[in-house]
Formats: sequence, structure tokens, C-alpha cells
Amino acid sequence: MKVLIVYDSVFGNTEKVAFALRDAVPAPHVSSAVQVSQFSPDMLAGIHLLVVGSPTRAFRPTAATTSLLKSLASDALAGGIKTAAFDTRVSLEDVNSKFLNFMVSLFGYAAKPIDKALANRGGTSVCQPAWFVVEDKEGPLKEGELDRAANWMGEVLKSAL
Repeated sequence: MKVLIVYDSVFGNTEKVAFALRDAVPAPHVSSAVQVSQFSPDMLAGIHLLVVGSPTRAFRPTAATTSLLKSLASDALAGGIKTAAFDTRVSLEDVNSKFLNFMVSLFGYAAKPIDKALANRGGTSVCQPAWFVVEDKEGPLKEGELDRAANWMGEVLKSAL
């Protein structure tokens, strides 16, 4: 299986998760991780699983991630490409803000819109969107999140086979 992980990262946390996901893909599978700005649609050739991730910025994916997803042809993933989505975010429990809880209840996080956009481009989602927690607005990732990312990738691969 050929796996492509496309990510955007503002403070480096989402990039760390993307690399942990890439590194968790065992041989004989082949995986690569590319930043949104380095992605081109021809990279989808021969891909079996596409994983897309973004930090949550203003309750949605980064503008670059959204732009990339909108730029894909409506059938770009229709050739049987399996998909998964993830984001990085702060923990509502750690922040303990009624206002933030309210805003999240209205607008959500980045992973669900990514998942929906991938489906709208013909992809077949293999799992619920995942999230990985940063300790503060700029990070670092909470302890254990990279291990959790590697474990999640194992589950995604099982579902994609």
C-alpha cells in the first residue's frame, strides 16, 4: 500500500504528528509526508491511502489546507483512494473556558471539515477524524501524543486494507 500524508503546520506540532504517522507505516507499505505547499495533484497517482492534517486555526483548517482541498477536482479521489483526517488542537479541559466551549460547539475543529472535503472529492473515509492535543496555543504536543499518533496510524492501515 502506498500512503501519502499531506499536512500544514504553523508551530511545528502538526508536522511532528505527520512524521510520526509516516514513520509508523511498516514495510512493505511505502509512506511519505509532504507539506501542503509542496503538494501537487500528480502525487495522488498510485496512492491507496491519503491522510490530511492541519492545526485548528480559528475553528477550522488552515487557509492553505482549505485551499488545497478546494483545488482538487471533484473526482480526484474517486479511483478508490481511502482517506483519513486529523488535526492538532488545545484541550478544552485544559483551557477550561466557557467561551471557548461555546465557540467549539458552534464551529468545531479542523479534522471534520477536512474529512468532509476529502469525501466530497471522491475519497472513502476509513475512520473517524482524529485529533492530537497541544499543551498551549503554540505547543508543545502533550506527552504521549506522538505514540498515540503512531497507534492511530496502525488502526487506519488496518481499516484501509
